[in-house]
Amino acid sequence: MSKVQPVCRWTGRAIGLDLHRDFCEIAICEEGQSYGAGRVAMTAEGIEALADSLLPSDRVVMEVSSGAWEVARRLEGRCQRVVVVSPDDTGIAQARAKTDKLDARTLASLLWRGELEAVWTPDDRVRVLRRRLHRREQLVRARTRAKNEVHGVLMRTLQGKPPCSDMFGVKGRRWLEQLQQKLAVEEAETLESALRQIDFLDREIEQVERTVAQQMLDSPEAKRLLTVPGVNVIAAATFLAAVGDITRFRDSRKLIAYLGLDPRVRQSGDHPARPGRISKRGSAQARWALVEAAWSVVQQPGPLRAFYERIKGRGSVGGTV
Repeated sequence: MSKVQPVCRWTGRAIGLDLHRDFCEIAICEEGQSYGAGRVAMTAEGIEALADSLLPSDRVVMEVSSGAWEVARRLEGRCQRVVVVSPDDTGIAQARAKTDKLDARTLASLLWRGELEAVWTPDDRVRVLRRRLHRREQLVRARTRAKNEVHGVLMRTLQGKPPCSDMFGVKGRRWLEQLQQKLAVEEAETLESALRQIDFLDREIEQVERTVAQQMLDSPEAKRLLTVPGVNVIAAATFLAAVGDITRFRDSRKLIAYLGLDPRVRQSGDHPARPGRISKRGSAQARWALVEAAWSVVQQPGPLRAFYERIKGRGSVGGTV
């Protein structure tokens, strides 16, 4: 995999794209002067027309968004370089005047001056894994909403807690079926509908997880991660999808900062520097996977649990994990 290269100032056209759902605003910067160049539709035909208008010496820049990677893929090879940047690095969100035309011109000007740093472009393997994990996340959220509907029925009908630890397990389902016969018609319909949704989503989640697991079987990195205590297939896949090519990080401190696990530091005047909470920049899903793995390992006897027990009194339980 290629390393991320710095974007330097050069002679030629810098083209800024401000992507939206229905259209793409275009701006061009030449010799330090930027101007608008209209817009094209955010369709395959519109992006193809844009690609046909590019010169071999052009460079194109856009911010990370849901359609940015597909646009970048279609433009690659039609110009000198396609650059995708993080919105946090452009300063556009903090601008007092913010319009589509101004945003595109700002991107073009920053690219021409060489003030932008491209984010790492995931390869097809990482891109597919990210999409599958995102789909799984949406399915899990939908299942959680359906389960909350069931809890809402119990609260509205004053049923209290179920007589089992897992309300959606075998014993819990049997209890819910018996309860359904005693409820009012509208509450029984809500309960039945929610349980149908949970059954459907369980099957969908199982199918996605099976696909992810099959992909992980072909990954040497995933096999090594699975030897770490507390790491399961989904945690390993989430970490690999967020990090991608780990060789692009020069050392562990760079990786920690990328994941948002580095502490914030505050210092002013003669006062000593004070570390604060973690920065939480980067992938929230990767941090979630690491937290899940940590919770799993501290529940089992071993040196890591002993370390957790020794330091958990220093702060909150979540912070300790």
